[in-house]
Amino acid sequence: MFDSQLWLNGFATLIEANADELTELDAAIGDADHGSNMRRGTAAVLTALTETPPATVAETTKQAAMVLIRSVGGASGPLYGTFFLRFSAAVEKDDLDTAGFATAFRAGLDGVVARGKAEAGDKTMYDALAPAAAALDECATAGTALGRALDRAVAAAQAGSDATVDMLARKGRASYLGPRSIGHRDPGATSAVLLVRAAREAVR
Repeated sequence: MFDSQLWLNGFATLIEANADELTELDAAIGDADHGSNMRRGTAAVLTALTETPPATVAETTKQAAMVLIRSVGGASGPLYGTFFLRFSAAVEKDDLDTAGFATAFRAGLDGVVARGKAEAGDKTMYDALAPAAAALDECATAGTALGRALDRAVAAAQAGSDATVDMLARKGRASYLGPRSIGHRDPGATSAVLLVRAAREAVR
């Protein structure tokens, strides 16, 4: 069974544990605030969910979306907020199986694309989320159990994040650096891996 509360708790825990690394990555090619912004946003999500506990997966992810949009600075809040907002809108039943999770995850990714206009190879969070979505889609078609599907999604997201090191940034502040952006891992792709890892840990 997929536990959306556990997903968001786990995401916040992983962000907290990796916030300094995210900030260091962002210092190399951005504003040096990705870690602190994500830490503040995910902590605010946990506070909101504790104060007003939602009853369903859709309600949980929608509430998280609203908090992230209003509490996280830069591009991260709107992008992650849009991901969760579209995810929540695509959830058709509370007991998510692989097909249901894949559909909602794909909707979340589509929301990120609509807001950020990113494509493969732009050196953004898309480069980690898109391979994860593709892995989930394949597993849904094959009838793979959700836990196993998310194992594959984590591996795909990590490979996508690794690939950003050699990419030339074409979006965001990193794009201003031109060729100097090559050789650095994208911080958004790195935090996106944590999002997928937390989802895997939320499957009971």
